[in-house]
Amino acid sequence: MANLTVKIFPLCAVLISVFAYFFPGVLGRFDYTIVPLLAIIMLGMGSTLSVKDFLPAVKRPQAVLIGMILQFTIMPLGAFVIGKLLDLPDAMLIGLVMTGAVAGGTASNVITYLAGGDVALSITMTACSTVAGIVLTPLISTLYLQQTVAVPAWAMLKSILLVVALPVSLGLIINRIMQKKRQILEKICPVVSAAGIVLVIGVIMSLNSNNLKSCGMMVFLAIILHNLSGIAAGYFIARQLKCDQRTAITIAIEVGMQNSGLAAALSKQFFGIAAALPGAVFSVWHNISGSIFAAISKRLIK
Repeated sequence: MANLTVKIFPLCAVLISVFAYFFPGVLGRFDYTIVPLLAIIMLGMGSTLSVKDFLPAVKRPQAVLIGMILQFTIMPLGAFVIGKLLDLPDAMLIGLVMTGAVAGGTASNVITYLAGGDVALSITMTACSTVAGIVLTPLISTLYLQQTVAVPAWAMLKSILLVVALPVSLGLIINRIMQKKRQILEKICPVVSAAGIVLVIGVIMSLNSNNLKSCGMMVFLAIILHNLSGIAAGYFIARQLKCDQRTAITIAIEVGMQNSGLAAALSKQFFGIAAALPGAVFSVWHNISGSIFAAISKRLIK
């Protein structure tokens, strides 16, 4: 069941995106479900983990450090270079750089799970990059945009606590209680996670359908190049640094998938509605590309 779920997940992600694009009213009304769905997905993921699964991540701080360094160097630099090469309007360039300057998103944990990567390492990297982003996002935005963006520190910490830390902790408790039935959890949780993230993709696409219709092909191209370059660089650099296949795949996903919702919100607040467009489009695209990469990675790990 889990293998079948991974195989059809990319197709489901694309189909629901197309449906949501042409019929945004159907799923757009369920915007309030995004955070609860992510929390449920993280709960399911946590249910397949035990505390000992996190020990390798703690014992391998170099993997976390590699991921964070790549996250906050390649992604903002890549955004700036791609934006300049494609001669994007100032507002779009700002939005693209802001997308590259934020931390990794929680969706990366789900994609890592579906890819057969190191979920514990992914969660650790997301948590660390989120905390580091409180300081690094303003610094990076100043470096590239010559403006300082005030990062909502408490909102970011609250998000990581409610959407990642708390559900995963509850999942670990469930795993502990249901040790004898762990095989059942391992069969059910991938299906629940895949269904949840597909719904999240559909809702996000519905909410941003007008933005997608209004953005030019160059903006869309910039977002695709930005995301794919992050995934590719994360994987190949990690492999060059002697990381094993599973760790490299995890780092690639973590680097390429951004907290684009935060990027869109910051861009809108400080630079205007037009600057929010790249983050909004990225939030749709990176889930589609991530799901495809997950299916490919699952075969590589095998």
